[in-house]
Amino acid sequence: MRFSDISGNEDLKKVLAGMVCRDRIPHALMIYENDGGGAIPMVLAFLQHLNCHDRGEQDSCGSCPACNRMEKLLHADVKFIFPVTKGTKVTVDKPMSRDYMSYWRELLLSNPYFMESELNDALGIEGKSSIIALAEATAIRETLMTASVEGGYRAFVIYLPEKMNAETANRLLKSVEEPPEKTLFIFITHAPERVLSTISSRCVGLRLLPLAKDDVVKVLTGRFGTEAGRAAEVAAHCGGSVGKALAMLAEGADIAEEERLWSSMLEAVASKDMLTLTEIAEEMGSVSSREGAKALCRYASENLRKIFMIQQGLPQLASLTTREAELLGDLPKRLRKTFTRRAVSNLDRAQMLVGRNVNLKLVFSDLAVKLYMIQNGQ
Repeated sequence: MRFSDISGNEDLKKVLAGMVCRDRIPHALMIYENDGGGAIPMVLAFLQHLNCHDRGEQDSCGSCPACNRMEKLLHADVKFIFPVTKGTKVTVDKPMSRDYMSYWRELLLSNPYFMESELNDALGIEGKSSIIALAEATAIRETLMTASVEGGYRAFVIYLPEKMNAETANRLLKSVEEPPEKTLFIFITHAPERVLSTISSRCVGLRLLPLAKDDVVKVLTGRFGTEAGRAAEVAAHCGGSVGKALAMLAEGADIAEEERLWSSMLEAVASKDMLTLTEIAEEMGSVSSREGAKALCRYASENLRKIFMIQQGLPQLASLTTREAELLGDLPKRLRKTFTRRAVSNLDRAQMLVGRNVNLKLVFSDLAVKLYMIQNGQ
């Protein structure tokens, strides 16, 4: 993976390339991305540039032995750590990342923009609570006591450090604070506020911004071969996350139908029309698949984010499509200012229940009642 292969976030690419060019590499980086935002491709491009045998100022050569090993995720001095638990594919009592490495590598090679839920599916731990356990920190410390294999930088890429408990963080703290020479820790987080301060305070923080719609389209059409019109459709609704766009494509998301159902539900809520609200909930519960129901919940959450931006007087950040603006009309003014925050948490719960095979009509009927109560200050 080279920086030139990545669309968007040009400023961040310049920062990372500058670190390599000036040989000023922090001992610990923490990159904050939205789920499926593309932090892993950015990290891989950075590490490839860092270890390249014939690098330029702005990018790796892409053809030397070190680059070839990075492209295949076989660089001996790059270790990946991620949350795991006992599942259907690995049944040892206390599994570690290395037990799942073949599944991680397979997913990463096929889609480096994967969502957190897709990782859990690939590992066979969907629906379970995963963690980065103490044994991972112990294994890292043991690795640090040995010399690097290839003589260059050694890197530990830790995905979702917010799932690291205090005991693990404390065991890892000394290594992050004072690592051996040419040792780098890179943390990729979706929730920096949940990362233990003992770790986050010792990292240089970087934000991977959501991509512009045109950049999402470029990735979908160029890397994944998506038809341009369909790519543009999902790019307008994925919130700048390629991973989310790919999930929408995989689910066969019917954007127009999602827009109609959700805007109708919001209109019924704002109008206090319980009869219509019940009918819309019944219709939502009749979607053709559970993946479609999840997609509807994700679309609704993203739409609420846009409404929140409008309510805060920041319509330029909402990035409404013409169609969305028409459907919303004056709803942002009619909905309570506290509605969006509380509604999102209920949508998250609805999506979780869908994933647990709860009857869809019950899920959406319950959601409709909750939204009605929120709007009416209950």
